[in-house]
Amino acid sequence: MHRFVPFAAFCSKKPGIGRSVCLVMALLAGCAKRPAPDSSSAHVLRISQRNEPSDLDPAKATLPDELFVIRALSEGLVAPSPERGPPQPAAAESWEISPDNLTYTFHLRPRGKWSNGDPVTAADFVASYRRVLTPATAAAKAPLFFMVKNARAFATGQLADFGQVGIRAADPLTLVVTLERPAPQFLHYAASGPWIPVNPRVVAEFGRAWTTPAHFAGNGAFTLAEWRPHQRIVVRKNPAFHGAARIQLEEIQFIAFDNGDAEERAFRAGQIDLTMAIPHSKLDTYRQERPDEAHHAPLAETRYLSFNTTRPPLNDVRVRRALGLALDRTRIVDKVVRGGQEPAFRFVPPALRSADDTANRLNSTMSESAAAARELLAEAGFPDGRGFPEFELSTWVISAPVSEVLQAMWKKELGINVKLLTREAKVHVAALREGNYDIAFITAIPDVPDAANLLGEFVTGSPGNYPKWSDARYDALMAEADHSVDAMQALLHLREAEVRLVDQAPVCPLYFNTTNWLMRPNVRGWHQDALWTRFYQDVYLDDKN
Repeated sequence: MHRFVPFAAFCSKKPGIGRSVCLVMALLAGCAKRPAPDSSSAHVLRISQRNEPSDLDPAKATLPDELFVIRALSEGLVAPSPERGPPQPAAAESWEISPDNLTYTFHLRPRGKWSNGDPVTAADFVASYRRVLTPATAAAKAPLFFMVKNARAFATGQLADFGQVGIRAADPLTLVVTLERPAPQFLHYAASGPWIPVNPRVVAEFGRAWTTPAHFAGNGAFTLAEWRPHQRIVVRKNPAFHGAARIQLEEIQFIAFDNGDAEERAFRAGQIDLTMAIPHSKLDTYRQERPDEAHHAPLAETRYLSFNTTRPPLNDVRVRRALGLALDRTRIVDKVVRGGQEPAFRFVPPALRSADDTANRLNSTMSESAAAARELLAEAGFPDGRGFPEFELSTWVISAPVSEVLQAMWKKELGINVKLLTREAKVHVAALREGNYDIAFITAIPDVPDAANLLGEFVTGSPGNYPKWSDARYDALMAEADHSVDAMQALLHLREAEVRLVDQAPVCPLYFNTTNWLMRPNVRGWHQDALWTRFYQDVYLDDKN
């Protein structure tokens, strides 16, 4: 068996990337005014929080904003590496892989504790994973377990006995996970959000209220001290955490802001240390005049349009293609978002492609041509846009400028009218999941550095299949990729599936996103990766700067 132990085997390698709840809000709600952020301590980091979390339950979380907080409070068996390397030890201090690459045996830390003092046991992980996979939980990210033996069958109700799922506790400190077939990327999946455990006794006792500050029990570096919805979330250092020596911050405050201009003003006023973004209109100013505060990094993220294929005429591929052909992506990235984004003519971002697949265009029908768009729309029965029904284009707050440009392009090139609807992020995502929209601007952020994870969202019935699209050929290609034992053959199936996706156009890729943020020069040790994962170990504020 192959033995894996902390740090040594990981630090020597640095490969590149290879892959919602009203009751809780009511329980937490208070009518107090927004508290002034505490800036009195050099050990308090203040971060802007753009989207209010729907939940801090790993089984329910879907937004990066939720996982920003959850990863501070709890950790899974393994954790992503801040250096883009293999996943690193977390709640499990070591593990072994069987010679056939099917069985992973994780050894938990002997003194691992929940923040309420309970010991962290293998049985807690089994109960947590059963909860995610139980159909009644309706966990949107349950597919991240599907490489585990019988996990898909249990989650889809085809199997009632969880004892047949490949997850078991061999003893209080040993968790054994058995896969359906060898999966080289498995540890990256085990490092993803829904693999973060919960304390099953606390969940059983308090139900939905377990995520309130009074009841939350995590196994991470911080504890939940305060949650004032739409105001701030405060976490404080957990002295019982096994890695407490590397946690130099006493407190992190996630402070809510409605928009980028408000958070930028707060940054200038010294009220926050990091922002989520830089307003488009201020990018050049910060780059030229305050370059030590402006930061930029690429993301493995695709911003795209989702077409609700259950609503005519969006069920017509000619209409969907026409809507995509009429858009000038270069103008969007150069004149609107202006943050170093790249126009997208395929769905998989560069960071998730194989080394031999660097092209931004596939051998597909996706391109830009207003003339071709008008021809397709006429073929579909709407010459010059006549008779085309008025649809809604929905988005969330920070992306409203992009929607306005899309609306204008469709009016100019196709003669069609589209109304705009802007919603809070969690409301927007919930509407897409329920199919309650026409056309939606949305973002695809993979949970793991794996193109299969991103493309798998559009398989029939997937929770992330917002277009409600079903295509037998696409499903077959994804299944072939999943069952391929040869890595290159799997990549070929994935590439063919991606071509099918852009040709059938249930979605319309617009651009590959980047992150641009403001950070005070005295913040040291900050790391975040291309999947929006933040790393709080070794972060500190230099009071001499």
